[in-house]
Amino acid sequence: MSLVHSIALDETLEVDRVIDHIQGIEGGPTVVFFGGVHGNETAGVFAVKEMFQEIRSQKKPVNGEIYAVSGNLGALQSRQRFQKEDLNRIWFPERIEHIVKNKEANHNEEEELNHLYLLLENILDTGNPPFYFLDLHTTSSDTSPFMVLNDSLLNRKYASNYPLPIILGIEEYLKGALLSYINELGYVSLGFESGQHDDEKAVQNSIDFIRYSLALTQSVNVSEKEYKQLKKTILKSSTVPNKFYEIYHQHDIGPKNDFKMFPGFINFQKIPKGVGLAVVDGVELKTTRKRQIFMPLYQKQGNEGFYFIRPIPKILLWLSKKLRGLKVDHILVKLPGVQWESDKKDTLMVDQKVARFFAKSFLHLLGYRARRFDRTHLIAKNRERASKSSEYAKTEWFRK
Repeated sequence: MSLVHSIALDETLEVDRVIDHIQGIEGGPTVVFFGGVHGNETAGVFAVKEMFQEIRSQKKPVNGEIYAVSGNLGALQSRQRFQKEDLNRIWFPERIEHIVKNKEANHNEEEELNHLYLLLENILDTGNPPFYFLDLHTTSSDTSPFMVLNDSLLNRKYASNYPLPIILGIEEYLKGALLSYINELGYVSLGFESGQHDDEKAVQNSIDFIRYSLALTQSVNVSEKEYKQLKKTILKSSTVPNKFYEIYHQHDIGPKNDFKMFPGFINFQKIPKGVGLAVVDGVELKTTRKRQIFMPLYQKQGNEGFYFIRPIPKILLWLSKKLRGLKVDHILVKLPGVQWESDKKDTLMVDQKVARFFAKSFLHLLGYRARRFDRTHLIAKNRERASKSSEYAKTEWFRK
């Protein structure tokens, strides 16, 4: 149990790991909302609490099950992003094995992971498919609401029902995220960024997102008119075109770097060439060409200073869908220097001598994101093989 305070609302809540759980009519989906995976991001916690109270007070029928889960209870209590290590950067299978199976939790965040993992395992064991995992976040800079997700066709198809900007490719830069781990299990999983940490609008945007998500997944039945109104509310919350964007650059902050972002930058802002972005170890960092900035860091904790993004042309989205459907990657492994990492056939090993002839963008079209480089090979993983698309095939949004 933790006390969670919202600066935006000037309110305090007492929450447990499972903030709330409603077991509804059998046969419906299982929808899980996470809030507070980062302890300084409280909007999602307050939003789920309010929405579940609304469902109970209005006695709305629920199809299937819905969960509200708190992420980092210790960090929420102490009002900081994390205590020892970012909980949203440690979800690696090998590490989970040590923490959960071998009971080798060395600090607070590893204990938090242990509890979350066991809860997740129980939900997947006892819940009814299809499963949806929606993680509620906020940012340190001012922002229009947006979504981030791993680039699988299943995730894309689901996310395209939200009239919001959608960011692909973050898994290539941001390693060990909870949602990446869940997506690699094959389920729909995405993150919703509702606004700045301490902005009251971030709480309301999260509430609107939850309402619309419950309607979209048919967890709560609404009329066609109500559905359109909920969607319109989501659309009006954003000032950024509801396009797909991709991340192509991340500025890493090393453990010994002194990084300070210049004030005033906001998400999706277009920055001209030659503009100073930050001071890194006393040296001013400027844009070398026109850029579009994403998630500039305005808090003490965090290892990612900012990203650069660009819109993805619709023709490339269409092409990638076709190429993945044709399994073009199975042809690539016939080339010298390209092979499967294992019999799962979801990870390519490309010899570095050959890799320089492969544009990263081409691998992206095929659904691959670079997982790591070593001295001899580029290792790239595909999310498509794991996708449990058949579990979603009968849903209305999937059939559209």
